[in-house]
Amino acid sequence: MTGRQGRVWLAVTALAVLLVVAGVALAGRGDSRPAAGPAAATTTATTTAAPPLDAPPVVVPGRPGEPAATRAAQEVRDAAPPRYNGLDVWYVRMMIPHHQQAVEMATLAPDRAADPRVRAVADRIRAAQGPEIGVLRGWLGTRGLPAEVPGHDHGTMRGMQSAEAMRQLAAARGADFDRLFVRMMTAHHEGAVIMSTDLLKVGVDQTLQEFANAVAVEQSAEITRLRELIGD
Repeated sequence: MTGRQGRVWLAVTALAVLLVVAGVALAGRGDSRPAAGPAAATTTATTTAAPPLDAPPVVVPGRPGEPAATRAAQEVRDAAPPRYNGLDVWYVRMMIPHHQQAVEMATLAPDRAADPRVRAVADRIRAAQGPEIGVLRGWLGTRGLPAEVPGHDHGTMRGMQSAEAMRQLAAARGADFDRLFVRMMTAHHEGAVIMSTDLLKVGVDQTLQEFANAVAVEQSAEITRLRELIGD
């Protein structure tokens, strides 16, 4: 091999080496790019899930008797109201024993009342408040909340009748039972109406708002019927 041929051979070899090195470098750069696939799609979806800053405002309904308000979409999302508050829970826990006593009183009527209208009122109370106790217990159960309040004296609730008054009612018969039943159940209903009206002012759970409104309306009507019996 002549000197000229040797120089050409060296030049060709050097060029080949440079091409190999350049190929390896390019391959390394390609491996460093984010891989396409499910992971990338998830990241994109997460990023685009948030509402844009220029999203249109949202009309937020007001509570009963209050006007609606217009607020920014992000503000509504971040400041969502709680599903229920402590006063909602208190109402449910108190109304369960309150209803239970009303059902207990009404259960005495078939064997003791003389006036068929008193028995009819008692039948309606059992038919309405018995299932409502199940609704209230279910409300607590779905939220993992216990029904009992340790150390609380249910006798202090509005309209609750004392143990002695309950014994007197159970011992009464005929017209005496009718008069005592009407008096005690009227006071009992008045307490439930006050408790329910108070919740309508401070509660936030929509289901309980509807429940408390129904109790206030229905038991107010029942009070009117009971007072008519006394007037006869």
